[in-house]
Amino acid sequence: MTYAELKAAIQDYSNNTETSFVASIPTFVKQAEQRIYRAVNLPVNRKNVAGTMTDGNKYLSVPTDFLLPLSLSLTSSSDAQVFLLNKDANFIRATYPNASTEGVPKYYGVFTDDTFILGPTPNANFVTELHYYYKPASIVDSSTSWLGTNADTVLLYGSLVEAYTYMKGDADIMQLYQQRYQEALDLLRAQAEGRMTGDEYRDGTARMMVK
Repeated sequence: MTYAELKAAIQDYSNNTETSFVASIPTFVKQAEQRIYRAVNLPVNRKNVAGTMTDGNKYLSVPTDFLLPLSLSLTSSSDAQVFLLNKDANFIRATYPNASTEGVPKYYGVFTDDTFILGPTPNANFVTELHYYYKPASIVDSSTSWLGTNADTVLLYGSLVEAYTYMKGDADIMQLYQQRYQEALDLLRAQAEGRMTGDEYRDGTARMMVK
């Protein structure tokens, strides 16, 4: 489903072509995407990026599309890959209150929207590898997306929930859209966090429960 198809479906399902409603459709879709991305850990939304810690700087910038960390590692002087432990920023600041305390970092934590804090402060320019969830481009801006191509049902009903909230629509219809959205979300979660992170060789064939 492309954005043009999604936009047309939202208007058809809602039976609403009023100017302000149509102008708000991009907002409905982006709100639905945010809900989905925060509810399901999609493997397709993972990225790896290399970087460098700076000697004497306890902060490390994160990518502009960063959403959530999966792991952060550094390459030590012996070329070993060392994984840091993710801790709360307050823990790191309490453990290493003096920024001049330098060494090979053991911990990292989210300090601001675009910065990690490290503990202790790096004593060299260590090469890093960050594995993280990223914010993919919205279907509104790119016309197509992974959700639109592979999970159009959850995207449609998520958008309809937002649209019907805007319309202050009938409670029964809202409940139906919520139910359809949740059903589609559960199926997507089962695929993304189950089938897409395993294989038949190791785990056997997935079996569906019949009620």
